[in-house]
Amino acid sequence: MKLSTRSRYGVRILVELARQADGGLVKVGKISNNQKITIKYLEQLIRPLKKAGLVQSFRGPKGGHQLAKKPEEIMLGQVVRILEEKSDLLDCILKPETCPFSEKCQARLAWKKASDALYEKLNSISIADLIQDDAAAPCP
Repeated sequence: MKLSTRSRYGVRILVELARQADGGLVKVGKISNNQKITIKYLEQLIRPLKKAGLVQSFRGPKGGHQLAKKPEEIMLGQVVRILEEKSDLLDCILKPETCPFSEKCQARLAWKKASDALYEKLNSISIADLIQDDAAAPCP
């Protein structure tokens, strides 16, 4: 599975918010500047993160964004599932009806195991894990 920019940038947004947590609300312009993500794209990514309860947004001149949960409670697997349209290796893993061979397909079971292993690993890594070394440069 190749992750789209949605997941990669979404994680970068959450890392930025976690790093700025002590400073209160973070403006979109600051996130955009620090992470080199256009404001338009950033706003598209924040919407599903807000809807999922990972980010809170406040309007107005003193408004901005902040994490709605502690960084250690936000797991990478959760972020990928929120931001990727297709979050499993194959459509037939979650929707067996998409393939006429799903019921008896041994390969499907292998793909499901691989997908489960991927998410097991992603679900063991939190945003807090990513910000442990604050001296780290932003990811490309």
